[in-house]
Amino acid sequence: MSGVNRITVADADDGLRLDKWFKRHYPDLPFGRLARLLRTGQVRVDGKRAKAGQRLEAGVEIRVPPLGAAQSEVRRRGTPVRPEDVAAIRAMTLYEDDDVLVLDKPPGLASQGGTGTSRHVDGMLEALREGDERPLLVHRLDRDTSGVLVLAKTRRVAATLGKAFRSRRARKIYWALVVGVPEMVEGRIAAPLAKEAQSRGERMEVSGDGKRAVTLYRVMDRAARKAAWLALMPLTGRTHQLRVHCVHMGHPIVGDGKYGGKAAHLAGQVSGKLHLHARRIVLDHPRGGTIDVTAPLPAHMAESWRLFGFNADENVDPFPETL
Repeated sequence: MSGVNRITVADADDGLRLDKWFKRHYPDLPFGRLARLLRTGQVRVDGKRAKAGQRLEAGVEIRVPPLGAAQSEVRRRGTPVRPEDVAAIRAMTLYEDDDVLVLDKPPGLASQGGTGTSRHVDGMLEALREGDERPLLVHRLDRDTSGVLVLAKTRRVAATLGKAFRSRRARKIYWALVVGVPEMVEGRIAAPLAKEAQSRGERMEVSGDGKRAVTLYRVMDRAARKAAWLALMPLTGRTHQLRVHCVHMGHPIVGDGKYGGKAAHLAGQVSGKLHLHARRIVLDHPRGGTIDVTAPLPAHMAESWRLFGFNADENVDPFPETL
């Protein structure tokens, strides 16, 4: 059928409900009409009928039928562009070419919208729209996690980069400050994770019934037995994986009250903000070659590194034999 789109779900939309996915990508499509499209089988997920509440996984294909006025209205109107958004995106840019944009996301700025979130990276990207294309997120960082965030400039490039993330060919290295010091200088945390519904929202927990989750860590430096600077490398991409895995081994990330509670805070001059930073990413470029980008520490983490005498300019690969 002419006008049918088949869209691959990006890593950034992994775990999203189907109706929420449409709300995010087709905000002018009324829910009632979406419900009719689902009932009549015009919207499908991997070729199968779907329900509004179905959870999506990165990599599945959504069949989107012609949406007529709703679709054209989205393309015509888009999101209001603010001059300050253009300036903010440019200030965050670490790397850019014709296909890829890599940002240094500051802590406190959400990657995508949600309940009560009016300003986020995904919304700001409308300022960079060219015709029917604008940069697309291919993965996410938590609101309070800073650092390297990769975007694709077209849907085609987003599909290619999304495959790299799902196949774990993308090499992501994080830096964190944790409470206490692990007994082993390096190690592997293998603890499956599942979502736990609570009155104040969802959170992740280690569960034998959860999805496989594996993280490598290395102690880069320490402040006596008080705190340690860890390099972390997730081999899987579960929500809040690094934060939960650090708590699981008994060393919560400094500032992570959600998972570490009061134990996640250090006395003295150390900031109470989350100390988790996406330091570096290495992945294949869609046109060949390699993208290798490093982000400097945000101000609060740079100050903590200074207080403890850690080297914030360290560029040694902590996991040279991995991947």
